[in-house]
Amino acid sequence: MDTTHIPTLIQMADYVSGDNTLKLCCQNKKEAYDYITKVLVTHRYISLKKPDKSLIRKFLINITGYSKPQLDRLLGQYSVKGSITLAKRTQPTFKGIYTLKDIIELARIDDLLDGLSGPATIRVLQREYQLFGNKTCIRLKDISVSHLYNLRATDHYRNKRIHYIKTKPAPIKIGERTKPNNQGRPGFLRVDSVHQGDKDKIKGVYHINLVDEVTQWEVIVCVQGISEQFMIPALESALNLFPFVILNFHADNGSEYINHKVAELLERMLVKLTKNRPYHSGDNGLAETKNGSIIRKALGWIHIPKTPDNVLAINSWYTNWFVPYLNFHRACAFRETTIDNKGKQTHKYPKDGYIMPYEKLKSLPNANQYLKSRLSFELLDIQAYAMSDTQWAEAMNIEKAIMWESIQL
Repeated sequence: MDTTHIPTLIQMADYVSGDNTLKLCCQNKKEAYDYITKVLVTHRYISLKKPDKSLIRKFLINITGYSKPQLDRLLGQYSVKGSITLAKRTQPTFKGIYTLKDIIELARIDDLLDGLSGPATIRVLQREYQLFGNKTCIRLKDISVSHLYNLRATDHYRNKRIHYIKTKPAPIKIGERTKPNNQGRPGFLRVDSVHQGDKDKIKGVYHINLVDEVTQWEVIVCVQGISEQFMIPALESALNLFPFVILNFHADNGSEYINHKVAELLERMLVKLTKNRPYHSGDNGLAETKNGSIIRKALGWIHIPKTPDNVLAINSWYTNWFVPYLNFHRACAFRETTIDNKGKQTHKYPKDGYIMPYEKLKSLPNANQYLKSRLSFELLDIQAYAMSDTQWAEAMNIEKAIMWESIQL
């Protein structure tokens, strides 16, 4: 915003009531103070009535990014002295490493990636600069996790971003009650269902979430219901989307998975079916965690009617944009477990352990042996590095908006 322009009270009211992201661009605090003084002098702030003073206060808070206590202090100083002056510092000042431009870029990336955790965001910032040549991340790539949250707490950052169904027991003796032992191999899936809300006692669509234990490679499909009519084609389609051979299929005791039709499908594909053990609620914890951090974050809790057109629109976005984003462009935390002399296990999530599922797959010893015969890492690299993480997220969000427009609520 041009610091020489002083808006009228009517223009200020329009600005405060609208969704305007215009910000004051000043090189230093003195320029900001001078602009505030010009506004106060032009409108004769001291002689104004209370509603007009309140309007000017709201306008200056929005345009400068100052907090209410900060601005109230400056307005109080003006009311007493008739001017606003810089306070004399008794302590040395230190030049900040991260600029307003860095904060704006961080807010943009967080908005595109829907607010990842600190370590995962840092991994994206490093890839943006080192792998995809995004020069705006030259300082952000070296930021610590703690200071990343400090930047997220600033006013500039905040101004830029501003009935479950209980699983019924299934007394069907299908599948083995055991915790799968992957031995470091991909292809051991954890599976769970996510319900997209009720409305007037009518069920919405369901999402089937399949996550690999070792690489956290994730595939999501949408179905009209969890009956065999919809589940069998959806599961077969989902299993074919994984780049590696599937060895194990682990679910809770829901009847949508523990039934003869699913067992026959998995047997035909040479996949072992296992299910949760009694009193071991964490057996399917990986999939349940992803339900909240991935699906609920992407689509929320809103009721989506289970029409064929809605399911087709969601699956199209899943297959073409969201699933590739999760596996090629979204960093996940990978746990490191140590065992002391007494047999006690300690789990940690180191910062350098935040990588993309595709990177985790490539890092496995002799990783080529796990890929399906029609695939190679050379082919997968083309898709993985065709766009940067933020570029893919930006395009994905555009397609997501188009998807929402086509959905009939």
